[in-house]
Amino acid sequence: MSLFRVFDISGSALHAQTVRLNATASNMANAESASSSTQSTYRARHPVFATQLAAANEAAGVDVLGIVESQEPLRRTYRPEHPMADQDGYINMPNVNPVEEMANMISASRSYQSNVEVMNTSKQMLMRTLALGE
Repeated sequence: MSLFRVFDISGSALHAQTVRLNATASNMANAESASSSTQSTYRARHPVFATQLAAANEAAGVDVLGIVESQEPLRRTYRPEHPMADQDGYINMPNVNPVEEMANMISASRSYQSNVEVMNTSKQMLMRTLALGE
């Protein structure tokens, strides 16, 4: 494998982790948004990744296949004073788990940092290789 392929692979990983961070930020931003109906209640979103395969089934990066909504049940909270409460006094809250989202954010951030380091190390190796000819 060419050393230049490292940039393509790490670049695809950086893109994937950016998508993951954006989904996590969206989930955290909507974690406390109330709704009066189950249809309009925000549901947690998570990206789906797949391995890119090159010739001879050699791993070549990561693809973002899409973003799916969580199938976890929504939270129903008893708050009769809330303006969006139904006739029984309940509001619908998103199925976002803030602790899980924080763990996802930390993991995505670390993965992003690791891939930046891979790119920096590869760049240094290429620069040193070029310097050998001097």
